[in-house]
Amino acid sequence: MSFQQLVKRFQKDGELNQKIWRMAWPPMVSNITTPLLGLVDTAVVGHLGTAIHLGAVAIGASIFSFLFWAFGFLRMGSTGLTAQALGRDDGRQIRALLLQSLAMGVGIGLLLILFQTPIIELAIYFMAPSAELEPWARAYCEARIYSAPAVLAGYALMGWFFGVQYSKGPLWMLLVINLANMVLDYVAVYQWNMASVGVAWATVASQYLGVAFALLLASKQLQRFEGHVPLIDLSKWRTYIELVQVNRYLFVRTILLLTVMTFFTAQGARQGDAILAANAVLMTFLMIISNALDGFAFSVEALCGESIGRKNRKLFQTVIRLSTYWAVVAAVILMVIFTVFGGMIIDLLTSVESVRAEAKLYLPWLIAFPLLGIWSYMLDGIFIGTTSVKQMQNTMIISVLGVFFPLWFITQSLGNHGLWLSMALFFIARAVTLWWCYRRNLQQGVWFSS
Repeated sequence: MSFQQLVKRFQKDGELNQKIWRMAWPPMVSNITTPLLGLVDTAVVGHLGTAIHLGAVAIGASIFSFLFWAFGFLRMGSTGLTAQALGRDDGRQIRALLLQSLAMGVGIGLLLILFQTPIIELAIYFMAPSAELEPWARAYCEARIYSAPAVLAGYALMGWFFGVQYSKGPLWMLLVINLANMVLDYVAVYQWNMASVGVAWATVASQYLGVAFALLLASKQLQRFEGHVPLIDLSKWRTYIELVQVNRYLFVRTILLLTVMTFFTAQGARQGDAILAANAVLMTFLMIISNALDGFAFSVEALCGESIGRKNRKLFQTVIRLSTYWAVVAAVILMVIFTVFGGMIIDLLTSVESVRAEAKLYLPWLIAFPLLGIWSYMLDGIFIGTTSVKQMQNTMIISVLGVFFPLWFITQSLGNHGLWLSMALFFIARAVTLWWCYRRNLQQGVWFSS
């Protein structure tokens, strides 16, 4: 295909291109704002004159990042089902999915609060803080656990917003959370002298404020859809079957992904403090990649789900083609940025020369990662939008147990290069296995009749 033909083709799809970008840019911006929550917490307690409170916040934040991310299926599960209901113009189901997802998120959050003692004890045991730091870390966790219903309800709302193609909703919710957190951090720590515990309670309060604002946004979005859901339906287990089936597979997939990330960090730590710190710096690059490319994956989730609901195969394939094109462009831009400015970014992230040297040694892996990872991100979006999540679970099992761990085992002699090689091939394995399922589903008419 000539360049002129390519230009004409994209001009023809101009409206859909605009729609993809309208869906993609808000999650990109909101992803960038998310780390601000941790940065503000760190900055506030970092000026208290002791490392104890900084360590308590770091340990507590790590614990809850892991704990809450394990329930990330609440976001992914509601997106695909809601997008398909939107494609069918099924207003009643759109309303039901919002209420069911919220009920599930709040219910799981309340269970976490109920069982907080064993959860916190186990987490503290594995984190193994010093005797001086432990009581502060424990106090942080005992406060932060009360944010669970709000955090998980927020996941459900984000997924629903993406499903109804209101991608600005999560952006506004996260902006409210971050702005509230900044103000409340300052008040709790410097006005009320609550130290690291104040940071935890500020985070709790900001999460509830953010969710309350998101509920207002959701109520306005509901005006777009007709239908009525009797509240009695929320008490009937059978109405949750589809949502539970989708979420259980996503839960297993998420736990496997968390296992890989945790194992990666642990193996880096076994190679020494310099390697551990260097890998932590390089993981920032991986976060940038994910934040930049996830916007296109989210647009694929919503628009593919809508095309499934409409039973429109042509729209489905066009969405995938255009979204992937823009995602690849973004991936190449990231590779250029990392190639030219990667060393400078590392120098900004750490002033320790030994860590800088180690991070720059392994930087080529991160330069390659945007193009290695984009395919698994986009295919994840397709399978979430089509709710083919059992295949996502199964391909993740193959990629983790059949590729990542065996490769790590046979490349241990390569040190940290072997660890990064295992991670790179893990991303490739996810893409290859999902691509095989994608082609098979199209050929066998799983998503559309042949």
